[in-house]
Amino acid sequence: MKYVRFYTNNEVNYGVLEGEKIAKLEGDFIEEKTKKVGEIFNLSDVKLLSPVEPRQIIAIGLNYALHAKESGKPTPDEPMMFMVSPSAVIGEEDSIKLPNLEHRIDYEAELAVVIGKKATNVKKEEALSYVLGYTCGNDVSDRVLQKKDGQFTRAKSYPTFKPLGPVIETEIYDPNNVEIKLSVNGEVKQHSNTNDLIHNVQSLIETVTEVMTLQPGDVILTGTPSGVGALKPGDEVEMEVEGIGTLKNSVIG
Repeated sequence: MKYVRFYTNNEVNYGVLEGEKIAKLEGDFIEEKTKKVGEIFNLSDVKLLSPVEPRQIIAIGLNYALHAKESGKPTPDEPMMFMVSPSAVIGEEDSIKLPNLEHRIDYEAELAVVIGKKATNVKKEEALSYVLGYTCGNDVSDRVLQKKDGQFTRAKSYPTFKPLGPVIETEIYDPNNVEIKLSVNGEVKQHSNTNDLIHNVQSLIETVTEVMTLQPGDVILTGTPSGVGALKPGDEVEMEVEGIGTLKNSVIG
């Protein structure tokens, strides 16, 4: 099932994407049991929003073997966790705004895990039962501030720096074996598979929930593959995760 959050008729709605049609849901699929209400919208007639408004976003650094190699850094023994602000989230076809044009600001294609129920001290054997679904995430990052601060929060939390979408896909049965890629202006820059993850999705959920309680709608960004690079105003960015779809965003200054 592909869940969407969308804007039409001056209100935010929740629905299920079925081809080029959206079946409206009664209630919020994140925390409530929902049912279709019979109202159908054409996808072309609505504005897709980020499919989720997380309270917490937990991101993982250096979690693809080839990316760690290209960064010239050792492979982390444990997931390298950090948090970024939910206020950075935008959705499909929203613009990524670069606030510091003199800085190098990179794209990072990532599989995003959306939590479906309260999760504390979850064991990896049960971890996937806590997942609502998966979406695409672009972990936009200011490298100058990242180096200056020695940590990641400011560099990754500017408004528009966390595109998510376009849907939450609930029927990915092995998140550790899906293709992921990102193109800038039609040129493929990142192309990998989550089978290159150093710490798989189950391990990430176990590690994160040892430290903090995750609530429905919270997001774990699982790391980015090799091929990261800089963005500039005028770029058109498309990232795709197998089974989910394509997240498209333009870049402005």
